[in-house]
Amino acid sequence: MAQGKLLMRALAGEVLPVPPVWMMRQAGRYLPEYRATRAQAGDFLSLCYNSELAAEVTLQPIRRYRFDAAILFADILLLPQALGARLWFATGEGPRLDPIETAAAAAALKPADAVHEHLAPVYETLRILRRELPAETALIGFAGAPWTVATYMIAGRGTPDQGPAHALKAADPTTFAALIDRLTDATIAYLSAQIEAGAEVVKIFDSWAGSLKGADFDAFALAPAKRITAALKARHPDIPVIAFPRGAGERYAGFARATGADAIALDQGLDAGWAAAHVQKDGCVQGNLDPALLVEGGDRLTAETQRIVRAFAGGPHIFNLGHGITPDADPENVHRMLEAIRGS
Repeated sequence: MAQGKLLMRALAGEVLPVPPVWMMRQAGRYLPEYRATRAQAGDFLSLCYNSELAAEVTLQPIRRYRFDAAILFADILLLPQALGARLWFATGEGPRLDPIETAAAAAALKPADAVHEHLAPVYETLRILRRELPAETALIGFAGAPWTVATYMIAGRGTPDQGPAHALKAADPTTFAALIDRLTDATIAYLSAQIEAGAEVVKIFDSWAGSLKGADFDAFALAPAKRITAALKARHPDIPVIAFPRGAGERYAGFARATGADAIALDQGLDAGWAAAHVQKDGCVQGNLDPALLVEGGDRLTAETQRIVRAFAGGPHIFNLGHGITPDADPENVHRMLEAIRGS
């Protein structure tokens, strides 16, 4: 049944007359029904760990927009929390963790298989979704890539340039590499369990890949994605993997071949024509509308949506944004985007 779904067909390399579509962060603060459910949960982490409510917010955009895929509602920092990192969200400021600044702090993390007990509610969310999603809607699981998750763990928060992670990488490469290895092992365990719970596709979000250059990109963005993908393919050979090395620029070219990923998600900074020539030739691509256009709306939203569809029409393509939809987006503009893609 899964292989007949439009998203799965595109991931298998089929060129479709109308691309399947979903949006990063499609369950989120731009929707009034999401805000109501989050208020019911009490706070963000409580929402992530309440399987019924997390399933509900995952389903909300499917009901409203009939997207071709639902993506599990969770957060990339649940994994470091499962490894023993203290995690909380500061109101108006985002996530906070106790920073990993020493070899002892990194060594104190739990082993990779410790994620399963802590993340059991996430797996239950997936089981609920497999029962409740429409038959034609694919279910996507996800995790943060090791480098991106490490940047938060080392700094204790998000940073504009991932400076603390780069500093630890330079000052103590042994500790840094050990942290990346621990996160890679844990990500394999986490995504494999998501698949066993019902995910039909998994996505690896490397939101800060673009700050890695040269050999560092190869070692800490490409190599972990390759190891995760290979391990998942060994365990679950029929499950597609989407990689998202955001900000990688020209390093997007060849990333699918080098990692074994079935599809590459493209950020909005990448020219669609260039990506069609240099990335799509290796398989399915996903992207890459600027999320700001869902705030702006109007004719430019329609024109840019149609331009991207045309640019990728010669190969397998999943329509998506170049990053997550923002809280100030107008829900009606999502309808306008879908009309530009589907024609009605």
